[in-house]
Amino acid sequence: MSERTYNVLFLCTGNSARSIMAEALLNHLGRGRFRAYSAGSHPTGHVNPLALERLEKEGIPAEGARSKSWDEFASPGAPPLDFVITVCDDAAGEVCPAWPGQPLTAHWGLADPAAVEGSEGERRLAFAQAFALLARRIALFTALNPLSLERLALERKLREIGRTG
Repeated sequence: MSERTYNVLFLCTGNSARSIMAEALLNHLGRGRFRAYSAGSHPTGHVNPLALERLEKEGIPAEGARSKSWDEFASPGAPPLDFVITVCDDAAGEVCPAWPGQPLTAHWGLADPAAVEGSEGERRLAFAQAFALLARRIALFTALNPLSLERLALERKLREIGRTG
C-alpha cells in the first residue's frame, strides 16, 4: 500500500519570500509524500529575486514560483489541505478563510528577510538565515509520520517544530 500525499499550504502576508522558499523546500525534500503550496493574504504579485537566488544556490527547483492570494486555496476546486503553516507573524494574526480539508495549523514565525535594509551582503545573509531555519523545520516536519500519530499529537509536534531555532 502506498503512502498518500499530504497537501501543505505555507502562508505569509506578501507571499514573496519566506512562504515561497518553504513551498520549494518542502516540494523538494518531501519527495512526493508532501505537495506544498504557498499564498499570501495580501500578495505582492512578485517573488523576491533574492529568494529565488537562495533557492538556486541551494539546488532547490523553484520553476513556476509565483506570488498568489490565499483565496485560491479557499475556493471551490482547491486542493483539500492537510496542513496550513504560517511563516510570518502578521499572517498568523489574520482571520484566515475556511480551508478545504480541515487542516492542522501551526505557526512557524521567522523574521522577514525581505524587510532587511542594508548592504547587498546583509540582505543575502538574511535570506540565507531564513532559508536555513526553514530547512531545519521542514526536515523535522518530513520526519514525522502522520499515519502513526493521532491528530492532537501530530498538531502538537507540528507546532513544536515552529519553536525550533
